Amino acid sequence: MREGGCLCGAVRFTAEGTPKWTSYCHCQSCRRHTGAPVAAYAGFEAATVRFTKGTPTCFTSSPGVQRSFCPTCGSTLTYEGDRWPNELHIHLGAFDDPSTLVPTGQAFAEEKLPWLHLG
Repeated sequence: MREGGCLCGAVRFTAEGTPKWTSYCHCQSCRRHTGAPVAAYAGFEAATVRFTKGTPTCFTSSPGVQRSFCPTCGSTLTYEGDRWPNELHIHLGAFDDPSTLVPTGQAFAEEKLPWLHLG
């Protein structure tokens, strides 16, 4: 069982089991949502994720895409898209211990910032 939450602690979650995948995402939408040069996610079956404290606020960022964040502190939390039904993608930085969630893939690599170098 993995646990995590937002910066202020108003929203907490658990994710059960092993993620289906871990990846960086270089798309402009993810960069804007996180305020970072790249986003990093773990994809879980939606049924294995539970919000145990608080409720994140969701917004539709583009057709078929919902992103969530803490309504109190604004921390980015999740991504859900019609392209990946029944999956919930959780930002790695929202986990209490993201050290074992090493990204193994890269999405939208063609949008990668030219100065960003990942090991």
